[in-house]
Amino acid sequence: MKKAVFFDIDGTLIDVTKGQTHITHPVRKALRRLQQEGHRIFLATGRPYAYLDAELLSFGFDGFVLMNGALVLLDDQEIFRDPLPKDRVEELCRLAEREHVEYILQGSHHVYLRPDYRLMEDFYTGINISLELFVREFDSRKLDIFKLEFFTERADVDEFYQSMIHMPGMTGITDPFHLKNLELYAEKNTKATGILHALEYLGIPVEESYAFGDGLNDVEMLQTVGHGLAMDNGHPDLKAVADAVVPSIHEDGVAAGIYEYVLGGGAR
Repeated sequence: MKKAVFFDIDGTLIDVTKGQTHITHPVRKALRRLQQEGHRIFLATGRPYAYLDAELLSFGFDGFVLMNGALVLLDDQEIFRDPLPKDRVEELCRLAEREHVEYILQGSHHVYLRPDYRLMEDFYTGINISLELFVREFDSRKLDIFKLEFFTERADVDEFYQSMIHMPGMTGITDPFHLKNLELYAEKNTKATGILHALEYLGIPVEESYAFGDGLNDVEMLQTVGHGLAMDNGHPDLKAVADAVVPSIHEDGVAAGIYEYVLGGGAR
């Protein structure tokens, strides 16, 4: 039976906060081994397509579960898409502008950033995200938007962020390190729902699915797949719901997990 394996990016395959911006050779070798045996490999991430760097795009993943499940791509084709209601996007933009909070709109293959939003531009270039797919002039009323991000240097922004997170049908997370940015998306979509769309399309039973992750937005994903694998560097609450904990990203934990749990201890 062919299997489908889903990988979070940040903290699982790479760790930009610790300077690890590339997939290590042992992990690349293990990913290739999966494909050689006919299994499907996906990235499952909160990122939009525009935040996937050249290495991730050129590696040859079979598909992508993007923006926490709001968009699913398989072999470069959209097999599921669920943009936010346009009136909700406009409401959020107006609220952010009123509060002088910068925002970015995430579409299927591009993201949209006002040309005068320098704080957010600096934030993304600082974490090695290219601005090549950033569109600077746009009419937000005509766009299909799946997710939004907000950024500000204001110290009193938490109340504003919480008000958006608790809007009907919405949810989101703030960056745990500096609390300056918020990712906001539809509550009904998660990495788990995106994975289920991919599995249904491929005809692969849930029992033959695996997922690797490290963060709180990976909880539903690990609980939904047949085999949920948490990185040792992951959040304690995620490790508590995982079927197994693999070594940390800095010990090539994804490679170890592939060989032990997905390939059943096969030769490396």
